[in-house]
Amino acid sequence: MVHDNKKLDPLDGLRAPQDPACDVFLTGTVFLDIIFTGLDSAPVRGTESWARGMGSSPGGVANMATALARLGLHTSLAAAFGDDHYGEYCWDALEQGEQIDLSRSHTVSGWHSPVTVSMAYEGERTMVSHGHEAPPPGDSYPNCPPRARAAIASLRPGSREEWVLHAASRGTKVFADVGWDDTGRWDLAGLADLEHCEAFLPNAEEAMRYTRTDCPRAAAHALADKVPLAVVTLGAEGAYAVDGSTGESASVPAIAVEALDPTGAGDVFVAGFVTGTLAGWPLADRLAFAGLTAALSVQEFGGSLSAPGWAEIAAWWQQVRTCAGQDPAALRRYAFLDELLPAAARSWPLRRAVPTIGFRAP
Repeated sequence: MVHDNKKLDPLDGLRAPQDPACDVFLTGTVFLDIIFTGLDSAPVRGTESWARGMGSSPGGVANMATALARLGLHTSLAAAFGDDHYGEYCWDALEQGEQIDLSRSHTVSGWHSPVTVSMAYEGERTMVSHGHEAPPPGDSYPNCPPRARAAIASLRPGSREEWVLHAASRGTKVFADVGWDDTGRWDLAGLADLEHCEAFLPNAEEAMRYTRTDCPRAAAHALADKVPLAVVTLGAEGAYAVDGSTGESASVPAIAVEALDPTGAGDVFVAGFVTGTLAGWPLADRLAFAGLTAALSVQEFGGSLSAPGWAEIAAWWQQVRTCAGQDPAALRRYAFLDELLPAAARSWPLRRAVPTIGFRAP
């Protein structure tokens, strides 16, 4: 077994010379995230609050891209980057730090990077963002996504993304999430790109509103009539999935953890589920793995900063098996990790590095 996050390949043994070089393609907006931690409560109007910690990292779509890359998937991101120092930092952190392919990304002259300031306290976070929409890229920018095993799309009511159709027509499995419908219509027919998707992963509230049901499991079954694989996340109650092609369903409870910051947990869940799907794992194992990676992420601050790699997962698995009083049935649920994980080289709990901006190389 290997001990390095970057060397563990979850698709080892499945790759063939004719396969695409890209495992997962995604596109979206990259933010610079500035996260204040160590706040005991929300800031009070008219006062100054001092945080005990701070970190900076690429955010927005970079949360998902980082989570995928840290799980060993060859990840390609198409995004606009400002030509300011923030944009340079985000580009370097993703390309050099996470080995994400940015060959389909571009730098926009005179456009400043979108910024989000996040304040984490009491297991929640408050965010303030600012940014302007990037101008459209020039003719030299590739309109078609690369050949890829999978792509991740964020569906918007009443909107269609041409790249989703291009990707699906070339055999790419499209995984989709969705945001809150500000129109209040909650019309599945308005999600035009859903017909091209392999899997749809809404949360329970979104799923029930779109299907006009009052139960997340009923919503998942209704969605499975529209998309091959429906996955409904249930927050602290775990997740439920239905494979519409086989009729198989699976339910996995959430791992109870102390949540420090939920930023990016949904992105990490999707990344874990995509990883298991591309690796050909059983449905219940995919759900369990996605839930585990999300649980590990909320125990750290930040979005992309908190995404776990294989070393973190291995350290967790080693730790829980040596703790007294563990439920044997719960341990068996994660026994599939034995065949996947490197031997844990570090002890649990782990602290991930928190980067900042401004240090110069000696």
